[in-house]
Amino acid sequence: MEAILSSNELAKELEENIISRVKVLSEKGATPKLAIVRVGENPNDISYEKSLLKKGDGYGIDIQQVVLEENISTEELKSEMEKLNVDESVTGIILFRPLPKHIDEELIQETISWKKDVDCMSPLNLAKIFQGDFTSFQPATPFASMKILEYYNIDLTGKTVAIINRSMVLGKPLAMMVLGKNGTPIICHSKTKDLKKILKEADVVVTATGRAKSLKRDSLTEDSIVIDVGVSLDENGKLSGDADFEDLKGYVKGITPRLGGVGKITSTLLMEQLVTAKENSLK
Repeated sequence: MEAILSSNELAKELEENIISRVKVLSEKGATPKLAIVRVGENPNDISYEKSLLKKGDGYGIDIQQVVLEENISTEELKSEMEKLNVDESVTGIILFRPLPKHIDEELIQETISWKKDVDCMSPLNLAKIFQGDFTSFQPATPFASMKILEYYNIDLTGKTVAIINRSMVLGKPLAMMVLGKNGTPIICHSKTKDLKKILKEADVVVTATGRAKSLKRDSLTEDSIVIDVGVSLDENGKLSGDADFEDLKGYVKGITPRLGGVGKITSTLLMEQLVTAKENSLK
């Protein structure tokens, strides 16, 4: 196994597969369409939106942008989501989160059609994950983490996987995915006791705390495999992962880089799920 778990070659394989499948669909007059719903002008959302637009253009996928005012009410947002649910031209929907605090996010999650929920935010799709059913949509970030492990033939059977994140976006669904591969997940968080001891005893560490370069050698061993999902600014104002990559890359058994790591294929896998949804709709 390579010490640097880059996703660059995996990304190329995924993209070539997507482009060929979209071409077949387009020849049938069934080009997939992704609706992107953005509330407000959050810079991170705008950046992600631009990356999706670029990917959509490269893959031949149609993109519909729905940009809403930050002061939109829950009922108004619910109405916009319902319009997309019944729009037969829309294959999949992604809603950028977190939403403004005055929005009832739980209600909106319940509103999105499970058939178009390519980012797996609907309680119905999440319930499938927690039942061990991975045949439908999967949350893109944990899905990307698992794909990298699979690509490098890292068998999780009997392995302990420490996940430093307990959110429904990453930690909890990822734990179910690890169980699905016969691994033993341990969800860690800010209140976890003896965190360093747990991390040292784990075979794989997945970190998503948003604390730049906080994961160092003193929490790991030479046999550790690190999947770094965190993104934040370091002391110099530069984007960084949770792991101190420069310090760890020659020490641990395997580690994902900040560029060409998990983030590289997250949106690609979302697009792949969109294409699969369109293919399934034609059956």
